[in-house]
Amino acid sequence: MDSFVPAHSFRVGVIGAGRVGAVLSARLGAAGHEVVAAAGESDASRARIADLLPHTRTAKPTDVARSCDLLLLTVPDDMLPNVVTVLSDSGAIRPGQYVVHTSGRHGLAVLEPAARVGARVIAMHPAMTFTGTALDLDRLPGCVYGLTAAPSERALAEGLVAELRGRTTWVPEQMRTLYHAGLAHGANHLVTLVSQAMELLAAAGSDDPAGTLRPLLAAALDNALEQGDSALTGPIVRGDVNTVRAHLADIAVNAPHTLPSYVALARDTLDRVVTDGRVLPIRAAAIQRALADAERSAQSAQSAQSAQSAHRPAARRR
Repeated sequence: MDSFVPAHSFRVGVIGAGRVGAVLSARLGAAGHEVVAAAGESDASRARIADLLPHTRTAKPTDVARSCDLLLLTVPDDMLPNVVTVLSDSGAIRPGQYVVHTSGRHGLAVLEPAARVGARVIAMHPAMTFTGTALDLDRLPGCVYGLTAAPSERALAEGLVAELRGRTTWVPEQMRTLYHAGLAHGANHLVTLVSQAMELLAAAGSDDPAGTLRPLLAAALDNALEQGDSALTGPIVRGDVNTVRAHLADIAVNAPHTLPSYVALARDTLDRVVTDGRVLPIRAAAIQRALADAERSAQSAQSAQSAQSAHRPAARRR
């Protein structure tokens, strides 16, 4: 395995100074790198460069690539293949240069055009949500980075993570998409779930939905991460059929847009606690019927509303 290349020897360039790129570049600068150039087209990206990288010049992507030893690509997933191809074909990426992307979904295959011209390529995804502000700098320590690299680049990849004060997890090339799906399902859908829960509490009259949920959710998250399914509590785990029916009825009246996710998650929760024996099959069947009835009622109401809208006379022209 190659020996670690000292981070202070790198001139870093970043293409895509979004929430992730600006923050990671700032942290790399603090670790001893010289962040020489950054590319960002939007006003928000330029503002981040000014705020987090005040001594870094703004340049075009090809200029950024030519000016650095370590090129950090932090563009959106769908843009990454085209960016790599254009930079490689234009000669902006050169032999021996390190090219690192931060996409969760992509591995090394997307960097093949850069590898063909002799660049040393690494996939380094931070398992973190970013605001794109200085607040993120204090949140990075302890962040896990999903790494994919050839054996010759492993030491360098691990060294970068260490300088970012993070932790490493190695992800096989063929598992990058599944790895990213797990993170997105957990983090992104958690935001949707919490937002819907706050809407339900607000509809119930709570003047502080976030404050009401915070201690409950913090405890639930800690328990889930430590205990998995064993941390499940609530009416479904207890087999409280009537409570589930009451939930469904009130949600249908007051916040019908949250009903599909409630039903879907209730079904999956039920499957888990039936499998481990905490809910008897007879009670599980009753809960399943309640969920199905609520789903049919919601679909019927939606169909009736759509039909009514279709037959409503158009407004008369004046």
